[in-house]
Amino acid sequence: MEKLLVVTPRDGENPRMDAVLRAVLSGVPHERVESVEGPVERRRILFAISVGGDGVNLGYAALLRRLRRGDVTLEGCVGGLIVDGGSELYTKSAATELVLAANRAGCAFVGRPLVEATGSLSNFNVLARLGNLDLLDAYRESAGQLIGRILAFSPPRRTHPELLTLHASSHRTSNTLALWESVKERLGEEMGWREVGLRNGSVVDCSGCPYTMCLHFGERGGCFYGGVMVEEVYPALRRADALVMLCPNYNDALSANLTASINRMTALYRTVQFYDKALYAIVVSGYSGGDIVARQLISALCMNKSFYLPPRFALLETANDAGTALNLPGIGGRLDGFARGMAAQLLP
Repeated sequence: MEKLLVVTPRDGENPRMDAVLRAVLSGVPHERVESVEGPVERRRILFAISVGGDGVNLGYAALLRRLRRGDVTLEGCVGGLIVDGGSELYTKSAATELVLAANRAGCAFVGRPLVEATGSLSNFNVLARLGNLDLLDAYRESAGQLIGRILAFSPPRRTHPELLTLHASSHRTSNTLALWESVKERLGEEMGWREVGLRNGSVVDCSGCPYTMCLHFGERGGCFYGGVMVEEVYPALRRADALVMLCPNYNDALSANLTASINRMTALYRTVQFYDKALYAIVVSGYSGGDIVARQLISALCMNKSFYLPPRFALLETANDAGTALNLPGIGGRLDGFARGMAAQLLP
């Protein structure tokens, strides 16, 4: 069995997380370190971060800094993470910033890569009830399953992978779509494309149907609200090997229709999980904040909906006026790199 690298940046003690790690790592060949220096290649990594009640861990902050600066690279690595907190806040935000930084350093992440332990562990209530477990046992069970997924992960490769692209933009003015068209040109005919536009309120948002009702429609391949999601997106998503989200930054957030489309995937997710489907994104901001949108995608689609995250899953650019994205300094090289990364991940 491949030896797991367990990275546990320290800033004080966390007996609860340490006890969980001892339990789930028993019998698993592993190496435990408090920090990572320089290049790390082709390792399976579990990040285990304690953020206390205030969301701050100085050892983790130092690691995050090194990742963002490029002092630590993680080429060919596959990761997941445990984030243990002392309150009901900050665990998810710490998780998404770490995943984005490590992903940009070359690390892939499995679907549902996060085991999140809030101060009360109340986020395990449903899992504990379904498994007839107490909250701490549910925490341990989730951590053990995550380690199994990290060690077993192998990205599927297809001779002609199918991609589903979702957007809510105008072909005439969108910088995001212009960048995607340039990526497609670089990929050539080796992949199949299905593009669905979700403009002008074409997607009715999820309004929180009861679980049994959502499950009822999901088991039949549909959703109570029907429309373009059921008619076009669900069938294409079932077939797709990768989902590509084209995301202009609207007030540091995903657009309303793209958010609605993610919410509406819940009915399909009841019966079709997405662990074998890659997530890619192109995010264009008018001024700043592309990392915020990328973290929303990580949280919603990788952590919650189980898409796996290939290395450097998102192309993040800043361009305001229509037509300017393709003239950004160095954009040709970045588009080349993004297309090469997709081909390397999806093709044999």
